[in-house]
Amino acid sequence: MSKSVLLVGSIPLASAEDVFRAVAQHVGPAVKRVPDGETGERSGWTVWQDQVMAKSPDIERSGSRDLHGIAYPTYAPKPGVEPERMEFGELGYAKTAKDSYLVFSRLRSEGINSQARFQVSLPTPLAVVQAFFWGSAALPHIWKAYERQLLKELDEIARFIPARDLSIQWDIAVEFHRIWEKPESELARQFPTDKLIEAIARISDHVPTDIELGWHFCYGDAGHKHFVEPHDTTIMADIANRLIAATRRRLDWLHLPVPRERDDVAYFTGLAKMKLHKMTELYLGLIHLTDGLAGTKRRMAAADKVVFNYGIATECGFGRRVPETIPALLELHRAAAEI
Repeated sequence: MSKSVLLVGSIPLASAEDVFRAVAQHVGPAVKRVPDGETGERSGWTVWQDQVMAKSPDIERSGSRDLHGIAYPTYAPKPGVEPERMEFGELGYAKTAKDSYLVFSRLRSEGINSQARFQVSLPTPLAVVQAFFWGSAALPHIWKAYERQLLKELDEIARFIPARDLSIQWDIAVEFHRIWEKPESELARQFPTDKLIEAIARISDHVPTDIELGWHFCYGDAGHKHFVEPHDTTIMADIANRLIAATRRRLDWLHLPVPRERDDVAYFTGLAKMKLHKMTELYLGLIHLTDGLAGTKRRMAAADKVVFNYGIATECGFGRRVPETIPALLELHRAAAEI
């Protein structure tokens, strides 16, 4: 294989075992890390955290909102509850990671994905709380409470899964398409860039150094279209440099999206200013099923004018795809890796 493959996260098959088997069959040794697919109730990324909000004794329902075609209930702290001291209870990320790892480990003992680590993809705390507490003046305080619980679950994952088998990916999405690409927004006012850089560095440094760490830069996905299209890679390169400078531990990989129509060199020129460590793997999300291998080759040819050593991926997870399309999409990864 001339290029390695990154699977961003969600893969809408029936179970984690189905995902692990499909990846082994259709992608094979080109993939270094295998996610469990975020199947079932988790296929909508953060939507499944609704059950966490509904069960918390510190939170009450306040309404609902439409978020790019997905109905999100909204919540607020109950009267008398200090937002920063809210208790969310079990989020479910640790439990599902541990359950999926047991399946991954069993299949690996049979030779399935034996070359790969198990990848756990986690949303940044802001991604969850801004969806369910939209418009709340207390959002910065709620954010801290949710981060506290999410990091507890990360600790639980790290205790259960051997470090040599584990990779953690932080999905950095809302920060891009709702704040850094919209600096005039209310969310940007509540969460200035310096504060966000500090926060993402903090949760990254929380990952033990013997566990792999990756960042997935994301512009959202609705109908296989970004919520906001990146003009080029300039903002992403700048944020990557600032995060790397703020983070004490090693970054093992970075993933950036590439819109389907961007097969021009201008899109990639910002990457020339990105200061990745020589051991950090760069993945470009230039695979799109709609234009297949031909489109992938065009985008790769443009990227090759700026960067020479990168892996390949889709621009986002597969979560809202029809399951029947997944084998062909995985096969496209293998074909592109062999170019």
